[in-house]
Amino acid sequence: MPIFTVSQIARYLKESLDSDPLLADLWVTAEVSNLSTSPAGHTFFTLKDSQSQLRCVVFSGGKGSELLANGSAVSAHGRISFYEARGTVDLIADLVMPEGTGPLALEFERLKLRLEAEGLFQESRKRPLPSFPQVIGVVTSPTGAVLEDIQRVLARRYPLVELLLAPTPVQGEQATTGIVAALKALNDDARSDLIILARGGGSLEELRPFNEEAVARAIYSSAIPVVSAVGHERDYTIADYVADLRAPTPSAAAELVVPDAAALSREVDEYQQRGTRALSYSLLQLRRDLATLVQRAYNRAPDTITLRRRVDELTHTAAMTLHSSFRLRHEMTRGLELRLHSLDPQAILYRGYALVEEVSSGQVVSRVGQVTTGDGLNVTVSDGVIPAVAGGAARRPKRKKKPVYAGERLF
Repeated sequence: MPIFTVSQIARYLKESLDSDPLLADLWVTAEVSNLSTSPAGHTFFTLKDSQSQLRCVVFSGGKGSELLANGSAVSAHGRISFYEARGTVDLIADLVMPEGTGPLALEFERLKLRLEAEGLFQESRKRPLPSFPQVIGVVTSPTGAVLEDIQRVLARRYPLVELLLAPTPVQGEQATTGIVAALKALNDDARSDLIILARGGGSLEELRPFNEEAVARAIYSSAIPVVSAVGHERDYTIADYVADLRAPTPSAAAELVVPDAAALSREVDEYQQRGTRALSYSLLQLRRDLATLVQRAYNRAPDTITLRRRVDELTHTAAMTLHSSFRLRHEMTRGLELRLHSLDPQAILYRGYALVEEVSSGQVVSRVGQVTTGDGLNVTVSDGVIPAVAGGAARRPKRKKKPVYAGERLF
């Protein structure tokens, strides 16, 4: 028996398919899924029905590629070819025509409308996610790359968070039951701050568990906020509409649900710097205000040196004035004393004068005519009284009075 190489078998299959007239010119009708476009403009998709699927490609310049959409039913014309490098059988389509909506897409739209009418998609019931979650529950397959992507992003952005995995199939007949049970298990555990429901991209058939009513109602009933991260950015499922938040990919979900520790650190540093600057500015402003107040107080304070000099001058002036006043008063008092002394009758008697009184009447004799010869008299001198009897009397001749000029001192 001959032994063939893989290349020989691949070449044989390609030549066989290319030479078959039925496969060289045919129409295929089915539902579109896994639609993608390369940078070169080639469109890749899968045609499938309930039992089988066929890979297809419309190269750049083919007609009808702009009409393709996941879930749509189309008729594609082309030829069957074997792609040796990858070992796949592909339909090389040169024309695509729409045939309406496929059964899976139609079922998706019917369920979507019914759940939307019941209020499962209302934005008002969707809850905000915690800013700093401590535990994140993850509902996904434990063996896929999705869990590793989420772990890698969380470890980079926010290593403080703890992951709590609720493993479940995310494709196939057991996926719907497993997803519902995993959501319930995380709610019963109650440690999670939020739940990420995740799986990678796939066809509409592969994402079917996330379009099931049971999964939608499990998400709706969850007491913990749920983030749906199913498929690629262009894929939308019923779970996306019911969840509190939709993320385009599982990695994006991990980015959205936790803060960036590096950004937080930078923000804290910035706040610290701003606080330091604000404090420095406040202290500087307070110093300026204090200096202004001190200067204002200094300007308004009395000039103690000048006031002290003024007090000294006033004190000296008052002392001089008082001294002068005392001296003047002393001189005036001395003058009055001298005047009073000069008017003292006793002083007159000391100068040789005498006071003559008529004995019988006791009157002071100041004129000759007041007494007659023989009247008894008392003559008072400085050191006593001399009794006397009036004898003959003679009048003193009158003299002219010398005028007293104004301002002339009498004493």
